Amino acid sequence: MNVGRAKEILESAEMINVSYDGTPVIIQHVDETTKMARIYTRKDPDNERDVPVLNLIED
Repeated sequence: MNVGRAKEILESAEMINVSYDGTPVIIQHVDETTKMARIYTRKDPDNERDVPVLNLIED
């Protein structure tokens, strides 16, 4: 996924399915400079991680 699309998903009112390493995730923040996204899963919302935007997949 590219940074622009990740930001669109983040700002969208719709729930758009995104996965990281085969696990559904929610994007919390996108950093355009570093091309990293802060994500978490519904099952473990306290476990936030920063991952490369390129590794996110829109389902």
